Amino acid sequence: MDNKEDDDYLMLSGIQHFQFCKRQWALIHIEQQWEENVRTIVGKYLHRNADQPFTREKRGDKLIVRAMPVRSENLKISGICDVVEFIRNDSGVEISGSEGKYIAYPVEYKRGKPKLNDEDILQLAAQAICLEEMLLCDIGTGYMFYNEIKHRVEVSLTADIKNKVKLIVAEMQDYYKRRHTPKVKTGPFCRSCSLQNICLPELMNKRTVRSYVEGKIKE
Repeated sequence: MDNKEDDDYLMLSGIQHFQFCKRQWALIHIEQQWEENVRTIVGKYLHRNADQPFTREKRGDKLIVRAMPVRSENLKISGICDVVEFIRNDSGVEISGSEGKYIAYPVEYKRGKPKLNDEDILQLAAQAICLEEMLLCDIGTGYMFYNEIKHRVEVSLTADIKNKVKLIVAEMQDYYKRRHTPKVKTGPFCRSCSLQNICLPELMNKRTVRSYVEGKIKE
């Protein structure tokens, strides 16, 4: 893709931001504002081992590809898979530069532990959709590795999950084309948001500037 085409593609990782808070996603991906906190710094450290520029490693019947660029022309999203494991299998697909046929399994690395909601699963499913389009295959299984529990979790990537991804991306594309930043909906999650000082959720809830500043001074 050329640069003009790249501008039309949304970041795949934005799906997780969008699910966490649509306003946060818009501040990052439309207004391009960002602040680091402990969570984002730790997350970068965790990804450091996975994010080696598109490297391959062969282990018997397993081909491990790290930092693999993926994209979907249908959804207009692109991103990087932490790891894609290709397991040799006669029912799989051919991989350029490798003999035989393989089945692909995306593997995503996360800082914490499994979440009660499905934002991590949706991100993994989006990676699978990109891989399916690029490799002309079907991917029904992926894995999440959670650093806090040091354990890999198998994830079933169903048609329902993939359809949900497509609906979410369509909404993201609509916001992006309109350059629309949603109003804030506050909740306990605001306290852990890395954009709290930019979003100013208390201020956005019609609290006066004076009241906000005085409250911060008393803290």
